[in-house]
Amino acid sequence: ARDDVGRAISREEEARLLEACRASRSRSLYPAVVLALNTCLRYSELRLLQWGQVDFAARTLTVGQSKTESGTGRVIPLNDRAYATLSFWASLFPERQPDHYVFPSERYGAAGNGFSPCSYATDPTKPIGRWKEAWEAAKARAGVRCRFHDLRHTNASWLVAAGADLVTIRDLLGHSSLAVTGRYAPLQTSHLRAA
Repeated sequence: ARDDVGRAISREEEARLLEACRASRSRSLYPAVVLALNTCLRYSELRLLQWGQVDFAARTLTVGQSKTESGTGRVIPLNDRAYATLSFWASLFPERQPDHYVFPSERYGAAGNGFSPCSYATDPTKPIGRWKEAWEAAKARAGVRCRFHDLRHTNASWLVAAGADLVTIRDLLGHSSLAVTGRYAPLQTSHLRAA
């Protein structure tokens, strides 16, 4: 097991990163990063998310296959930001079905109609392959050095700062044990010291 939990980005870095993601040719990068920052989802959990796992009425999403047994099937409440982003994203897919991917496979290119810079060839039955190129380009534009996984760490750090206990954080992250989540304990202590 790795000892480092990652790096939490600052609020200022977050703002720059989100602006760069919003400007990406990959239209799914911005909503994916917003969800990563607000749900504690792992990259693969996000990439493989299907509409049937999202409950807009309850404002939750249920994690599908996860890295850990305790991560699979966990229910994540959607805060206002995640809910608004996911609601807007859903509006772009009026024909979506429960087994369609939230972030479908897409190819983008010039539309050639003079009105839109891009057109999207979307296959909702297949998940997006990856965000790697779009993510790397957005980070470079924003001048932010972090891994995609650090968005998950950022969310966990925010939870610690808000006073969430380690058991709650473990459940949201889907960690296999409290010992793994215990890596965030020093953040809890520093937060108490700062208070």
